[in-house]
Amino acid sequence: MTSAVRSSRPMVLAGGAVLLLAVGLLALMLVRPSSSAGPASPAAAPSDSSVDVGFARDMSIHHQQAVEMSFIVRDRTSDEAVRRLAYDIINTQANQRGMMLGWLEMWGRAKSSDAPPMRWMGHAFTPRGDGSLMPGMATDTELDALRAARGRAAEVLFLKLMTSHHRAGAEMAQAAAGSADTDAIRNLAAGMVRGQQSEIALMADMLKERGAKA
Repeated sequence: MTSAVRSSRPMVLAGGAVLLLAVGLLALMLVRPSSSAGPASPAAAPSDSSVDVGFARDMSIHHQQAVEMSFIVRDRTSDEAVRRLAYDIINTQANQRGMMLGWLEMWGRAKSSDAPPMRWMGHAFTPRGDGSLMPGMATDTELDALRAARGRAAEVLFLKLMTSHHRAGAEMAQAAAGSADTDAIRNLAAGMVRGQQSEIALMADMLKERGAKA
C-alpha cells in the first residue's frame, strides 16, 4: 500500500506540471494577439501618412489637454456635478489616449510628427503659437485663467472651454470614423463622436443652470 502511494506521487507531480504548462500556453494564446487581430509588423500597419496614424497622434494630444483641464477644475470647485463630469472625462479620455498610443507602438509608428496637425483630414492646421495646437484647444492664457478661477467662475470657464474642445474633437472623430482603414480606429472614433456629443448637450444644460451659455 505504501509503495503504491509513493509510486503514484511522480505521476501526480507530472500531471500537475502538464496542467500548469497547458494553462500557461492558454494564457499566452489569450494575451498574444493573433495575426487577424492587428498588424504583426510595421510593413502590415497603416502608413505614416494614413488617417489612422494621423488621427491617433492628433487625438492623443487633443485628449491630453482635456484631461489636464479636467484635473484643474476638479481642484477648484466643490460642485459635485462638475467634479463628476471632470472625473468622467479624465477616465474616458486617458483610457482612449492610452489605446491610441498603444496602437501607434504596435504599428511601429512614432507617437509624434513634425508634420502640421490634421493633415490627414485634408486641411492641415497651423498652430497659432499661443498653446492651441489644434481647433478647439484652449490657449495658454485660457488655461492660466482656469487655474486662477475658483467656484462658479471656474465651473463656467471650464464648461465653455470643454464645449469648444469637444465640438472640435467630435469633428475630428467623425472624419476618422468615416475614412480610417482599421476597424480599431473607426470604432473608437465613432464612440468618441457619440460620447462627446452627449457631453456637449450636458454641458449646455449645466451652463444654463449657471446663467451662462457656450
